[in-house]
Amino acid sequence: MKILIFIITYKASFRVKNILKEMPISFLRKFDYKILISDDYSGDDTKYFITELKNKYKNIITNFNSKNLGYGGNIKKCMRYAYNKKYNFAAMVHGDNQYSPKYLKQMIQEIIKTDCAAISGSRMQIKKSALRGGMPIYKFIGNIFLTNFFNFLHGTSFTDCHTGYWIYNLNKIKYMWLKNFDNGFIFDLDMRLKLLKEKLSIREIFINTRYGTERSSTHIKYAFFFLLKTLVKKIFK
Repeated sequence: MKILIFIITYKASFRVKNILKEMPISFLRKFDYKILISDDYSGDDTKYFITELKNKYKNIITNFNSKNLGYGGNIKKCMRYAYNKKYNFAAMVHGDNQYSPKYLKQMIQEIIKTDCAAISGSRMQIKKSALRGGMPIYKFIGNIFLTNFFNFLHGTSFTDCHTGYWIYNLNKIKYMWLKNFDNGFIFDLDMRLKLLKEKLSIREIFINTRYGTERSSTHIKYAFFFLLKTLVKKIFK
């Protein structure tokens, strides 16, 4: 059983170091695993911390993009590596440490047990927990509205359509699909829509959330494109 954990970073700095401290390494040793840290041309001290980690941990491999590929573009590059090296599963962790890697153990166990196409970490199964974790109120309300909008259009019952915490079953997800997915922050939505179209199962597990500095302008732009693409895909499916 081959598992790739890929950490996408952009100006993550020391936070990428904190991620490894929470990684369930003893559990991962049960599998043939690697941790790929892929930096998207940060231009700060992130590279220093990533290099330090590679020298310290045995199963870490690194990638430094020569130009900024965007959120989705960086994911695609990591997943291309996973397919080329014939991994069974690939799990994504954000380099800003918003999603704790401690949940990887549960996500891996669940995807092996259920053989579903993907599992995502939901911050909204227990909504009070999201607020306690520091989710900004505008994002909390926006998440509820946009998730309900998605569920209404597509007949689903997801609790969090905006999470960036995923594990993918590469035996069910085809690499050729990725080329049509967004290179920006709509990548996760494109993946969700494609899996639904192919009638493949997406399961959710509860995760606690934690937040640092938030930029509202980024989320307003994301919300607009989420609404637009969700509606267009429904009309022209």
